[in-house]
Amino acid sequence: MSAIEWVNGLMDTLGAPGAGVAIALENLFPPIPSEAILPLAGFAASTGKLSLLAVLLWTTAGSVIGALALYGVGALLGRDRTVALAARLPLVKASDVERTEAWFLRHGTKAVFFGRMIPVFRSLVSVPAGVERMPLPVFLTLTTLGSALWNTAFVLAGHALGANWTQVTEVVSAYSKVVLVAAAVAVAAFVAVRLRRRPASATDGTPSGTPEGSAPPPAHPSRAAR
Repeated sequence: MSAIEWVNGLMDTLGAPGAGVAIALENLFPPIPSEAILPLAGFAASTGKLSLLAVLLWTTAGSVIGALALYGVGALLGRDRTVALAARLPLVKASDVERTEAWFLRHGTKAVFFGRMIPVFRSLVSVPAGVERMPLPVFLTLTTLGSALWNTAFVLAGHALGANWTQVTEVVSAYSKVVLVAAAVAVAAFVAVRLRRRPASATDGTPSGTPEGSAPPPAHPSRAAR
């Protein structure tokens, strides 16, 4: 069964709350794309099968519930465990976590709000918000507003296009691919820079300061001169 068939069956069974459940799961499992769920729900509303207002409310509620679950994961993980996990990762330093933390403290509110409109990042941004213990009322407000804008745009597009709702999915799928490629390039650049900065002693096992194959200097240069 395809994801579209599954979501369609969920809405057949539960109605508008089914769309909310699908969106909540989309936050936890990004491979189920909201750009497919939301226009489909809008199309269902255009046929009279679902209430448009109910779809908008339930999908936004689903987004908030899914984001809260990931916020809880970040809060349980905490800063100390995050730093400890980062220290075990190759090419990642504790200073990287500290810089990310400082950036999130400065721009976290914008990241949470605008991040709701960026594929993949839309789900992941909730975790650092939990790690940094962003005040829950602030997190909920920003998540609700950002999710409502994203969801409304796609539900209304599906409602307007009717049976042609898949056109929305095709356009956003291209947008998602651009975002993923940009993220992959950024990760590759990070890894390349880190590898170039590693000292030669870390890659060939040669002690720093002693050329490979050369004899160590005499322990007492003054005696050797005599």
